[in-house]
Amino acid sequence: MTLDLLPLYQDLHAHPELGFQEHRTAGIVADTLRSLGGIEVTEGVGGTGVVGVLTNGDGPVVWLRADMDGLPVEERTGLPYASTHRGTDETGTEVPTMHACGHDIHVTWLLGALERLGATRSEWAGTVVAVFQPAEEVISGARAMIDDGLAERFPTPSIVLGQHSAPAPVGTVAVGSGAVMASSDRFTVTFTGRGAHGSAPQASLDPVVTAASAVVRLQTIVARETSPLDAGVVTVGSFHAGSRANIIPDKAVIEISTRARNEETRGRIIASIERIVRAESQAGGLPEPTIERLPGADVLVNDPEHAARVLRAVSAVVSEAVDTESGLAMASEDVGQLATAAGAPIVYWFTGITDPELFRSGADIPSNHSPFYAPQAETAIPVGVDALVAATRAHLG
Repeated sequence: MTLDLLPLYQDLHAHPELGFQEHRTAGIVADTLRSLGGIEVTEGVGGTGVVGVLTNGDGPVVWLRADMDGLPVEERTGLPYASTHRGTDETGTEVPTMHACGHDIHVTWLLGALERLGATRSEWAGTVVAVFQPAEEVISGARAMIDDGLAERFPTPSIVLGQHSAPAPVGTVAVGSGAVMASSDRFTVTFTGRGAHGSAPQASLDPVVTAASAVVRLQTIVARETSPLDAGVVTVGSFHAGSRANIIPDKAVIEISTRARNEETRGRIIASIERIVRAESQAGGLPEPTIERLPGADVLVNDPEHAARVLRAVSAVVSEAVDTESGLAMASEDVGQLATAAGAPIVYWFTGITDPELFRSGADIPSNHSPFYAPQAETAIPVGVDALVAATRAHLG
C-alpha cells in the first residue's frame, strides 16, 4: 500500500484530540501501520499510545517518537480542513481543539518514514520502534507509556530520535547539541485563610492579599535570584479567589509554571517558590499553604556525537540543515523521559514548516500554540519524512 500523506495529514488536522483522548487518532495510526505490512502493532500503551515494531534482521534498535495530542485552542487559520472539533478538558469543560503545535504533522512524518523504511529493507538492518505518544502537551504521556512498561515490553534502543515542527521556512532543519529544550514544572498553590464580610476585614485572614503579594514576590526569583547569564522563567498564569466584591474568601489558588535551561537553576527556582509562598503565608498570618507540584519535563539534552551524525545525514537530503540550538527558546518536551527510561542517548531536532515566502515578505509568522499556526503541509511533509528517514538510516546497520 502507498500512503497518500497529505489527505492523511489534513484528516488528522481536522480532528485534534486532547491528551489521553486521542482514540480516533490512535485508531488511524494503528490501522495505517497494519496496512503497511510487516509491522507488529500494540495499542493502548500508556492509555492511548501506539507502538509499531519493524524488525529487519540483526542490528541496532532505533526508537522514533511522534506525539499525537492537540490543544484547547480555537483554530483561526481559515483552512478548508480547519478544525471545528471540540473536546472536554481536565475540568470537564467543553473546549475547542486544534493542532496548534504540529503534532498532526509529526504523526504524518513518522508514518511516512515507516512506509519508506519498510520499502527499503534491503538497504538496512536492525529494528525500528515507532512510538506514537499521547498527552505531550500536559507533560504526562511519556511517563504514562513508561509506567505501562514501554522500556520492558519493546526492544531496547541504542538511540531515541524525533523531530518537532518549527515556525521556520520549509527546507530548514535545526539540530542542536547539548541542552536544546528547557525543563518545565507546574505548581498549584492554595492559600487558606478566614473569610469575612468586606466591611469587616479585621475579622478575616485575607488569602487574596497574601496570594497577590506572593505573585509579585515570585517575579524576583528571575529578576533578583537568577544570574543574567542564566535563563529561567516563572509565570503565574492562573489566580482564582472569591465570588463577590464584598465577601473576603477563605481561599485563593494560584498556578505557577517554570522553565530552566539547566537542572541547577531548576532546583533553585523550585526551592525559591516554596520559600516565598510559605513566607508570604506566614507574613499574612495564614497557615502553611498547600503546594502541589505536578509532573514536569527535564532539560532535554541531545547527545553531541549522535547529534553530529544526525546533522551529517540530514544535510545530505535537506537544503538548509544547520547546527544550532532550537529557536523555540524556553519550550519544553517530555520526549527525553523515553530516552532516560530506556538508558539511551537522544537527538531531537526542529524542522521548518512555514512557507518561505512569508519570511521574504516580512509577514507575521504564527508561532506554535497560535490559533493561526498552519504548516505548509504539501511541502513540509516530504522534507520531514526525508529528514527522519535519513537520521534513522544513519543509526541502523
